[in-house]
Amino acid sequence: MELLKFVASQTEINQKGLKNTLDLLEQDATIPFIARYRKEATGNLSEVEIEKIADFANTWKELEKRKASILKSIEEQGALPDALRKKIEDASALIQLEDLYLPFKKKRKTKADAARELGLEPLAKMIMAQNNAEAEVMARRFVKGSVNTVAEALEGAKNIIAEWINENNLVRSRLRQLYGRTAVISSKVIKAEEKKPEAQKYKQYFNWSENLRRIPSHRFLALHRAQAEKFVRIKIEVEQEEAHKIIAHIIIKGNSSKSPAILSEAIEDAYKRLLKPFFSTEFLNVAKEKADEEAIAVFASNLEQLLMAPPLGSKRILAIDPGFKSGCKVVCLDENGSLLYNENIYPHPPQKEFSMAMKKIKSLVNAYKIEAISIGNGTASRETERFIKKIKFDREVAVFIVNEAGASVYSASKLAREEFPDYDITVRGAVSIGRRLSDPLAELVKIDPKSIGVGQYQHEVDQAKLKNKLDTVVMSCVNRIGVNVNTASKELLSYVSGIGAGIASNILEYRSGTAGFTKRAELLKVARLGAKAYEQSAGFLRIKNAENPLDNTGVHPENYSVVEKIAADKNLTLEQLVGNKEVVKNLNLADYISAEVGLPTLQDIAKELEKPGLDPRSKITEFEFDPSVKTIEDLKEGMKLPGLVNNITNFGCFVDIGIKESGLVHISKLAKKFVSDVNEVVKLNQQLEVTVTGIDLDQKRIQLSLVD
Repeated sequence: MELLKFVASQTEINQKGLKNTLDLLEQDATIPFIARYRKEATGNLSEVEIEKIADFANTWKELEKRKASILKSIEEQGALPDALRKKIEDASALIQLEDLYLPFKKKRKTKADAARELGLEPLAKMIMAQNNAEAEVMARRFVKGSVNTVAEALEGAKNIIAEWINENNLVRSRLRQLYGRTAVISSKVIKAEEKKPEAQKYKQYFNWSENLRRIPSHRFLALHRAQAEKFVRIKIEVEQEEAHKIIAHIIIKGNSSKSPAILSEAIEDAYKRLLKPFFSTEFLNVAKEKADEEAIAVFASNLEQLLMAPPLGSKRILAIDPGFKSGCKVVCLDENGSLLYNENIYPHPPQKEFSMAMKKIKSLVNAYKIEAISIGNGTASRETERFIKKIKFDREVAVFIVNEAGASVYSASKLAREEFPDYDITVRGAVSIGRRLSDPLAELVKIDPKSIGVGQYQHEVDQAKLKNKLDTVVMSCVNRIGVNVNTASKELLSYVSGIGAGIASNILEYRSGTAGFTKRAELLKVARLGAKAYEQSAGFLRIKNAENPLDNTGVHPENYSVVEKIAADKNLTLEQLVGNKEVVKNLNLADYISAEVGLPTLQDIAKELEKPGLDPRSKITEFEFDPSVKTIEDLKEGMKLPGLVNNITNFGCFVDIGIKESGLVHISKLAKKFVSDVNEVVKLNQQLEVTVTGIDLDQKRIQLSLVD
């Protein structure tokens, strides 16, 4: 099956756009580049659609690779008729392919193999012929050599028939349909582990069952983890009688009451010994893949929202990593995030140096012309926020609580040690908290995405798939925003379309030996950054105060001539055209359509000219928790509180209400209507007013609602 035909069968994308997209992917064009700068070729496909096409193309390649391996194996066995070859070549799914290959698969010696060696295959064929002869009568002819009794002959024949049933494509297809419709997943506690304290978090799964098709991702992954930790055993089953009926309908000819009893025994044996274990494993794996996909999608959505969180921008920031006994680490950063000063203060118990800490903060704000204060949301966060807000500053200073998830991972990393070799882990962590306020994306790209902790069961899912998806999300966000090539870190640059870690290092090396890039074309002087990498990356790299104003926009260099023509037609210089909203709004874009540049690209160019270098992220706003709520003991049912969404799962969202414990808004409490996708209602870091509906002081659990 050819690639285009295969992908077309999986999508509803028009043939021309699909073919062009596949061609671009084969030419190593990146998804952000194709989506942004090849709209005419793709038919204006989104990044999501292009990513799906890329995934299907990879599936096809894996399928073709497996087909070649199977064809070679069967051919070497001298058992590849043209009809089988065609079935294998036309197969469109791996499961279908493996079913065709099963009779030829090299396996350990089976009971059927042993029976064949005893010469019992002819007896099995005679029984399968179902010509009304007595099986025992037929079997007597085979009592010879190592076969001592009729019973032994029939047992051997039964084993051969059971293997044939197992390898029957129609049997497997119908049973797969049965499992798909009716399979039930169940779990039982392992008695020896039941009383262990660490097992109690899985207590609801000690005796659990539900339809496999309907189990939500988070529940399946919880079950999977419980089994991995050896607290429960999982089974996947269908009604045995129904399975037997399906097999019998295919295998037994005519009136089943006249068929040899040995045939019914072979059906039961085939199902119990071969088919049931196989399908139980297959559907467990399929369910795991489905649960992984859903969990990865939740994580990816959360990560995208975090990366696209509003930046404060180039401001002087005082950042605080709060703590009690060890004190609060304070750092001062300049507009570019460079460390200017660091110190510890101890405003909280046990030291309670409140006045001294207050004087120090006020002094630092004045000395370093601080414009905003960033406080990590970990231990002592609320106490530190209250302490800061009691200080009367001589200037206007905004105060923000910043999600510090993963900051400790960064502070202990090789990258952080290289950036701050003379400072300890606490200073690095505080710097990260400050930079997250200034530009969340630029700081978060330095951390392994799965360490940020905004998902569900991320350690249970396929780690390779998780990494690939999260890398795709990071790349998408980085390129959507654009990157200042003269200030970006290596980590940020490495996510730019067409760049990668190697070229990013070379950009930094080139940059360090010059006063910085003054034009995009200068990128071609960077080692290993050739024409292809330049084509893929140039439109996403920005150069402030460049010789050509277009170098600080999302207009690709390949389209500069179009903009130059527009400027000439309007008797304007490029400097006069870029940012001139009045002129751009009145342009007749149809006048500039050509064989190379269509209307979608011209519309993008117009947007860039109207608002050059526009950051697609929203504006950051200050937020304040209810000052009367300091611990879970302060909560009362019915209270209405301000909160921030700090995690989203399939079953609801968690909301920070300013205390140690986050509260859960279950999916059923998000809206007065049915909600299938939590992201339809809330986003990460969204400011909400929630109602407290339940408080469990023993378990430290808080139930919240958006509808009460």
